[in-house]
Amino acid sequence: MPVADYDLPDARGHFGQYGGVFVAETLIAALDELKAAYAAAQSDPQFIAEFEYELKHYVGRPSPIYHARRWSEELAGAQIYLKREDLNHTGAHKINNCIGQALLARRMGKPRVIAETGAGQHG
Repeated sequence: MPVADYDLPDARGHFGQYGGVFVAETLIAALDELKAAYAAAQSDPQFIAEFEYELKHYVGRPSPIYHARRWSEELAGAQIYLKREDLNHTGAHKINNCIGQALLARRMGKPRVIAETGAGQHG
């Protein structure tokens, strides 16, 4: 799905009047390298195909939709459906980001990934 221009930051990292880049100067070169690699990967059909393959065959995407029949009946006819993210490999949506980070790191020739975890820790 293409990303609309208004969903992307400008060259200074701003989304309209909001945003910006607030990191140590020593990280700017690495972030510029990452930004360029990500932009190239976004337009590479091979990268997108591999990402989608991993989401389907490793993560379990698309996650199924479950009709909560009894809950729907209890709510006087409102039809309630649940998107079963709990069935993803690792049991949450966070794996989607991890797959993308790992594939991008490999594409960049990086030997490891250090990322923030869902619990706010780093690992």
